[in-house]
Amino acid sequence: MTQINDIRHSFFFKGENISEIAREFKKDRKTVRKYIYQEDWNMKLKAKEIENAFPKLNPFKADIDQWLEEDKKARKKQRHTAKRIYDRLCEKYKDNFNCSYRTVAAYVASKKKEIYQDNSCCLPLEHIPGEAQVDFGEADFYENGILYHGFYLNVSFPYSNAGFTQLFKGENRECLFQGLKNIFEYIGGVPPILWFDDPSTLVAAILKDGERKLTDAFLRFKEHYGFEAVFCNPAAGHEKGNVENKVGYHRRNFLVPVPKFEKLEDFNRELLQLCEQDMYREHYRKDGTHAEIFNEDKKALLKLPDIPYEVADYITVKTNAYAKFSLNGGKHIYSTAPKYANSRILVKITANEVIPLDESHREIVRHRRLYGDSKQESMDWLPYLTQLSRCPGALKYSGIYNMLPDPLREYLEGCSKSERGKALKILASLCIESSFEKALSAVTQAILYGVKDLDSLIAIHSRITGITPQLELVRLPEEIPELKAFSFNAEEYDKAFLKGGANIYAKG
Repeated sequence: MTQINDIRHSFFFKGENISEIAREFKKDRKTVRKYIYQEDWNMKLKAKEIENAFPKLNPFKADIDQWLEEDKKARKKQRHTAKRIYDRLCEKYKDNFNCSYRTVAAYVASKKKEIYQDNSCCLPLEHIPGEAQVDFGEADFYENGILYHGFYLNVSFPYSNAGFTQLFKGENRECLFQGLKNIFEYIGGVPPILWFDDPSTLVAAILKDGERKLTDAFLRFKEHYGFEAVFCNPAAGHEKGNVENKVGYHRRNFLVPVPKFEKLEDFNRELLQLCEQDMYREHYRKDGTHAEIFNEDKKALLKLPDIPYEVADYITVKTNAYAKFSLNGGKHIYSTAPKYANSRILVKITANEVIPLDESHREIVRHRRLYGDSKQESMDWLPYLTQLSRCPGALKYSGIYNMLPDPLREYLEGCSKSERGKALKILASLCIESSFEKALSAVTQAILYGVKDLDSLIAIHSRITGITPQLELVRLPEEIPELKAFSFNAEEYDKAFLKGGANIYAKG
């Protein structure tokens, strides 16, 4: 404070300018200016830092710190809350965890150095049983080790505060319809009233009088299930505040840490079960559990239709010379089969799959649907390998040959003309047994080992996939005599050895 006082004295009483004072006191000009123009000189009380705070948490701080560090790589809305950290500690350490939630929350708050405070006040609204609200949230997840930026559909019931969620790779029409269908079938009925925003997948236009012109696809879906659709006013998402809160609740409790699984459809079934289990807790405002109050919602549900609704879109596409077609403005490319090159085919599109169909509406191949704005390709080689195996002599003269991965081309070039057709048939059968990727891996290792014969290729593939070939039962001819079981007696050998050793010592 003494130096600060000298600085202010030099400016206000000596008349020195800021540059002169900065040189005299060897301070930055911004610092000098701050002291000169500072108006509030009240003492600032600093929070007292306590060394080794929260000692009971010492055995668990490493876990908490690790989870919070990992949160840096996760989306902001998908990071741990104090409640989620407390629950994970209880699950991991069970009876060995003896800290209260308040202790955990205090430590997490100090570790994050952030304060979340919301002083807004909302008036409680009354909702009728059965009424539901719908909204999407964003969340990352790993499927088969691949990170996706996804979206999760939330359906909440304000009367009971029950909620259900489903995770998808997009928030398009097929994802919305599939998520609603999954939830309807799981709870055994359809909400008579559903509240929505104004997504373009549902609303084609907002008319002057506030009425909505709905898309044909949504009209069909709505009429099939028989519910009434209500839409919020533009820029008034608060009108369905219950589901807005549920979006955050589902993310914090079911999608933190970032979920990892092998198949999205299986995880979605698990999510529905988790949502149901979550209802067995006391309601924040009403007497009873959410599950007990949700029974009133279920009584008001409409009956499920007798005919299942097919959540799919059908479009006609044009294939190129390689029998491929594109979706999403040319960014996503899918294969069909060589015979459908340069033709128009019908394609069935669901939330998770893209299925090209032949002229009789039968499946040609089945692809996992691609998502995202980057260029991607889904290639099913089985129809191409099957076609090439029928005319192996034309392999090098077809456009498909240049599409083949380098290891596969190298392997086929090492085969004779007669062996090439057999090799292609074997590769096709290996694709059916496992996948093209594993068949290609077997080819790559065969080249690495310097083996070209098909038996070695099959053996390598079996080792990679763990698939044990089916062996035929061997039956012995009747004229072969039955051998007696061999029995081993170590004592006889011991006597012989000891006797021999005694003779050697006697001669010595």
